Amino acid sequence: MTRETIAFIGGGHMASSLIAGLISDGYDPADLIVSEPDADKREQLARHYGVGVTQDNATAQGAADVVLLCVKPQMAHAVCSGLGLAVTTKVPLYISVMAGIREASIQAWLGGPRPLVRTMPNTPAMIQAGAIVLHASPEVSPGQRNRAETIMRAGGLTRWVDEEDLLDAVTAVSGSGPAYFFLLMEELEKVAVELGLDAESARLLTIQTALGAARMAMESSLDPKELRERVTSPGGTTECALQVLMEGDFSNLVARAVRAAQARSQALSTLLATHP
Repeated sequence: MTRETIAFIGGGHMASSLIAGLISDGYDPADLIVSEPDADKREQLARHYGVGVTQDNATAQGAADVVLLCVKPQMAHAVCSGLGLAVTTKVPLYISVMAGIREASIQAWLGGPRPLVRTMPNTPAMIQAGAIVLHASPEVSPGQRNRAETIMRAGGLTRWVDEEDLLDAVTAVSGSGPAYFFLLMEELEKVAVELGLDAESARLLTIQTALGAARMAMESSLDPKELRERVTSPGGTTECALQVLMEGDFSNLVARAVRAAQARSQALSTLLATHP
């Protein structure tokens, strides 16, 4: 594996999950450095992963070939502006996991066109089971594109989109998506207990059913519609339950929810760009 130094600006949950995934993939912890203002977090990261740590963003960037921007969106303007001022001769590849911050804003705050990949991960990336979508700015070379994908694959499945605006749709589908499934699981658990099952059984049966359905969908050559039809016997219990969901306009409700999330993502992106 080619040696390169990767700097993480921000040492929170997403940075930690990617660090864990990279080390599992064979990266040397000595090639990873984290800039984190919280001393306790720095100590934990150094002790647990063996990575380098600092509280100075410029120091981390100066040593790096790739810089991952892992700070909260509200901190983006200050952090990126500081990094832009600190660039001397070597310009790294930047990868942003900051939700809602547009490439144009990041580029402007960094001080000009920079090779930049914007990503939209979701929370299961914290256990290397995420769905991560990437978009590259025109300055990103094919080699840098491959590098970004390799790094983000440490958090799970990766896909690319050619238009940055599609990241709002990604946010609505996979970014917010885990919460949709958690809500369904929450309601299934609740009704299972109401039907007489003990709480532990209700929880385990719900979780295993969700896991099994996801694995079947992932591993099968059939699409979800065909899988649903195969387990829905005419006149059976599943058909009866699904009929109730359809009578409640389930399909339209899901569409409305996802479109609402997309609209909110678009609005937040505009707000964050104009109010750094």
